[in-house]
Amino acid sequence: MSIIAAGTQVPDFSLATADGEGFTQADLQGKTTLLVFYPFAFSPVCTDQFQIYEEALPELSAQGVTVYGVSTDATDSQQAFKEKLGVSIQQLSDFEPKGESARKFGAYFEPGGMTDRALVLVGPDGVVRWSHLAANPGELPGVNLIFDGLAASAA
Repeated sequence: MSIIAAGTQVPDFSLATADGEGFTQADLQGKTTLLVFYPFAFSPVCTDQFQIYEEALPELSAQGVTVYGVSTDATDSQQAFKEKLGVSIQQLSDFEPKGESARKFGAYFEPGGMTDRALVLVGPDGVVRWSHLAANPGELPGVNLIFDGLAASAA
């Protein structure tokens, strides 16, 4: 399976927020959203990724982008990860059924039974504007890639 393509309507999906509330495609309506799919809380590459993205949040926010992290970790693990790193990026859990939403986005790494490392930019209309799937889960997509995706989707 490949990553969801630009121009595709976001599929029906259901994730969980840290407080256990549901988060669905309806929560994306009316704002530009970057979904950051990542393999595991507390892994070295994921730690680096969220620290780098946190530093870029003011620039992303200035462009009207809201960022969410998505993994198959349980919400408690995600919350501990967020607090340990001192980041403000809200985490969304695709824990149960494991990876169901990530599969719909083409962001699930079946051999590892985990979320793949992928970026999906969704416009206020719920249509994917840009997406990127890393060559492997150990590859960190730099923040410049996000800005390039934003620029390309605006053209």
